[in-house]
Amino acid sequence: MKLRIPKVLAVGAVAAALMATTGCGGILSGGDGNASGDSGPIKIAAVIPLSGSSAPTGTYMKNGMQMAIDEINAKGGVLGRQLQFDPEDEACDPTQAAAAANKAVSNGAVVSVGGYCSGATLPTLPIFAKANIPMIIPAANSQELVNQKLPNVFLINGTGAQQSAAAVKFMAKDGVKSVALVDDNTSYSKDIASQTKKDLEAAGGIKVALATSVTAGESDYSSVVHDITGANPDMVYWTGYYQEGGLIINQLKAAGFKGKIMVADGSVDASLIEIAGGTNAEGVFATMTQTPDTIKGAETWIADYTKKFGSAPGPYSTQSYDAVRLAAEAITKAGSTDGDKIIAALNAIDGFELFSGPLKFTPEHTLSSGGFQILVVKDGKFTLHDDLS
Repeated sequence: MKLRIPKVLAVGAVAAALMATTGCGGILSGGDGNASGDSGPIKIAAVIPLSGSSAPTGTYMKNGMQMAIDEINAKGGVLGRQLQFDPEDEACDPTQAAAAANKAVSNGAVVSVGGYCSGATLPTLPIFAKANIPMIIPAANSQELVNQKLPNVFLINGTGAQQSAAAVKFMAKDGVKSVALVDDNTSYSKDIASQTKKDLEAAGGIKVALATSVTAGESDYSSVVHDITGANPDMVYWTGYYQEGGLIINQLKAAGFKGKIMVADGSVDASLIEIAGGTNAEGVFATMTQTPDTIKGAETWIADYTKKFGSAPGPYSTQSYDAVRLAAEAITKAGSTDGDKIIAALNAIDGFELFSGPLKFTPEHTLSSGGFQILVVKDGKFTLHDDLS
């Protein structure tokens, strides 16, 4: 998921990060000398949102990672060394994310397992690439991340294109005849909306009644609500985040909109339901990869997580748990903390079991199947509606 900044700004942020890495070569080539050597703890970094509106999801991710690290360390660690977790807050802000990535590199990170907001993840790519640190991204999924074609970047979440395909599949299956596509004018969101439009036009049969963008961070979306009700589609597909998604749902319902509403994975959070207000979110569909509640056989893991952290796991906790496990597996297979050897080990992974199934990366370092399914808000929570199998 998740690019919360305009594409132009994202590119600018990457350029800024590149300039920063050029100007801070000493930092990037630094580290404490132990983590990447052959003694001391092996540092696993995660640049994730621990403050701001996405902090709840970032906390789920951090807890999942910590749980995996604790389990691995309890079994003796990796290569006879303990793993040491280094979570760094990026607040879904590209500038803060670049600073956090530089700090993680300076701290001696061997592998990065972070990445939630794509807009904040994108400027960290050149920083970790320059330091030759493998990145296993558990949540961020904008196609722009893939398009960088960096050899050290691996995604274990479905891509935006795979999400669009799932959305179109469900629309056809559900008998939708017309749809309004609404994005928040950020790359993550526009990526899904534009690809969905292309897929719909290629497939035929479902009319794109409206394709429009809003500005994230506003409170009044009456203009787009007016446009949607005027177009009168069977379904609205919102591809932005839950903060704005909740407001749009609330205002659509207040305007008397009776059609179906579906949101993309950036809006799958309990906060969407709260912001939408009352029962307004009941029946709202979502395209989403697996959540703890929709994974068969995850009951014990959920119980262990809940016991450890005092609350139930949320979105991307399992993917984050798996990212650490995968990092440990790659370091073990590499027999070293050398970046090139770990990257080679990741490329050679074949059949490693994740919550989403056995892993083998595509040549683009993505999953061969996105694993997107359809959730629906029922009795005040997101529940599985259709696994699209």
